[in-house]
Amino acid sequence: MPEKKPSKFLKYIESIAYLLALWSFAVIFLESIFTAFTDYHSLEFFTALANLILIFITILGRMSSPDSRSKRNLLILDLTLLVLGGILISYHPKFVIFFLLIRQTYFTMQYLIFRSFEGKLYKVLTNNPPVSLMLSFAAVIIIGTVLLMLPSASVQGRVTPFMDALFTATSATCVTGLIVQDTGGYFSLFGQLVILLLIQIGGLGIMTISTAFALIMGRRLTLKLENVMQTVMGESQRLDLFQLLKNIVIVTILIEGVGAILLFPVFLRSMSSSWAMYNAIFHSVSAFCNAGFSLFSDSLISFVDNPLVNFTISTLILLGGIGFAVLIDLYRYVMHVDKVRKLTLHTKIVLTTSAALLVIGFISIYIAEYSSVMEDFSISRRILSSWFQSVTARTAGFNTVDISALGSSSLLVMMALMFIGASPGSTGGGIKTTTFAVLVLSLVSLLRGRRELSLFNRRISLSNYREATSLITLAAGIVFFIVFVLFLTEQQAFEKLLFEAISAFGTVGLSTGITSELTQIGKMLITILMYIGRIGPLTLIYALSMRNRQAKLNYAEEKIAIG
Repeated sequence: MPEKKPSKFLKYIESIAYLLALWSFAVIFLESIFTAFTDYHSLEFFTALANLILIFITILGRMSSPDSRSKRNLLILDLTLLVLGGILISYHPKFVIFFLLIRQTYFTMQYLIFRSFEGKLYKVLTNNPPVSLMLSFAAVIIIGTVLLMLPSASVQGRVTPFMDALFTATSATCVTGLIVQDTGGYFSLFGQLVILLLIQIGGLGIMTISTAFALIMGRRLTLKLENVMQTVMGESQRLDLFQLLKNIVIVTILIEGVGAILLFPVFLRSMSSSWAMYNAIFHSVSAFCNAGFSLFSDSLISFVDNPLVNFTISTLILLGGIGFAVLIDLYRYVMHVDKVRKLTLHTKIVLTTSAALLVIGFISIYIAEYSSVMEDFSISRRILSSWFQSVTARTAGFNTVDISALGSSSLLVMMALMFIGASPGSTGGGIKTTTFAVLVLSLVSLLRGRRELSLFNRRISLSNYREATSLITLAAGIVFFIVFVLFLTEQQAFEKLLFEAISAFGTVGLSTGITSELTQIGKMLITILMYIGRIGPLTLIYALSMRNRQAKLNYAEEKIAIG
C-alpha cells in the first residue's frame, strides 16, 4: 500500500498540471484581453511561478516513487527544466511558461496516444508509421502556427495573420526557408526562438524525436516502426536504435556547436557578444538543418567576401545534407571502429553523387554568371559565390548573391539541383541523391546493354530502381500540378513561379523575391508543397498502400513498344 500513494499523488498533480497548462496557454495567447482587465506582467509572473512550484512538487513525488529507469530520466528532465525556469523567470516569465507548456504538451500527447482508449491510438499509429510521420509533422506545424500568431511573437506586438504564421511554421518545420515576413525584422526574440525550435525539430525529423521519446519512456518499438526508422535514417542493416538516436543527438550538438564557435568572431565585429553568440547559434542550426532561415534581411549577401562564413555555412549544409548514416559510417571508417575498414555502398553513392553535383553546379554557375551578375567580381569572389550557390541549392536556402538577378541558365541549373536535393536520412529534402544515382545507373546500364544495376562491385536491387522511378514520376507530377494551379492564380513570370515551386518541394528556400507577393491561394499551395517535400512523396504512397493489401495475382506477361 505505501508504494501506491506516490502513484495516486502523481495522478492528482497530473490533473492539476493539465488545468494549469490550459491556463498558461490562455495567458500566452490572450495577452491583449488580460491586459485590458489586470496587470498582465504580474499575472505572467505568478503563472510562471505556479508552473515552477508544480514541477517542484512533481519532482518530490517522483523521488518518493519506486525507482525505475524511465522515472529517473523524467526526474532529470524535470530538474533541468526547474533550474532553467528558475534562471529565466527573473529575465522573462513568458519564456518559463513557454518551456514548461512544451513539457506539459508532451505529457498530454503521451497520455492521449499511449493511455487513452486503452492505447488503441498508439496501436493504430504504429501499424501505419507513414501516417504517424505525416500526423507528427502536421501537429508540430499547427502548434508552431499558434505560437507564431501570439502577439509576443512579433516585434510590433500584433497577432500575425493565420496564413503568414502557417506559412512560416511550415517553412521552419519542413526546414525550407521561404519567408513571407522578414525573420529578423518582423519576429521578436520569442518568435525567433519558436522558429529555431521548429527548425531543430524538423531537421532531426519528427519520427526520430518521437521514437527517442518512446525509448526514453521505456516503451518497446514495433518491428514495423524500427524498419521505418531505419529507412528514414538511410540504414539497410538492423542496428541498436537507441544507440543510433544517441549518436544523432551527439553528432548534431557537436557539429552545430563547432559551427557556432566559428561564426561567433565574425558576428562579434558588428554586434554585442551576447547578440553575436545568439546569431552564431541561430545560423549554425539553420545551416546544419538545411533550413536557410537568416536573421539578416539580405540573407548572407553582406558576407559574400568572407571566406570563414562561406566555408563554415557551406560545410554545415553539406554535413547536414549527406545524412546521419553517412556521418556515422565516415566516423567509423576514419576512427578504425571496425576491424575491416570499408564504407557502405550507400555512403559511397551519396558521397560520389554529392561531389559530382557540387562540381557541376559550381562550374555551371561560374560560367553562366561570369559576364552577368559576377561581371565586376574579383576571381576570389566569383569562386566563393559560385561555390556557395552550388552548395545552398542542395536544399539550404541561404544566398550570397541576389537570386532574382541571376540569369535563366543559372536558375535552370539551380532548379535541377533543388529538385534532386540532399541524401536519405538527412536534414534536407528533394528526391534525394541516391534516387538520382539509381536513375543515372539505369540509363548507363541500358546504354551498355546490361540488365542489372551495379556500382562499386555491388549489385543494386531492382526494387530500388522501382522506388526511384516511382518517386521521380510522382514528384514531377506533384510539382507540375501545383505549378499549373499557380499559373492560374498568380501574376508572375513562368520561371519565377517554377523556381518557387521547386524550391518549396525541395525544401530549399531560395526565392527570386516573389514569396511575399503571392496570393493567399498561392501561399497555401507553396505550403502544401513544402509539407509534401519534407515528408516525401513515397511516404504518401506507403501510407495508402499499407491499407490496401491485395491478393497476389500473376498475370500473363506481354511486351509493349517503348520509345
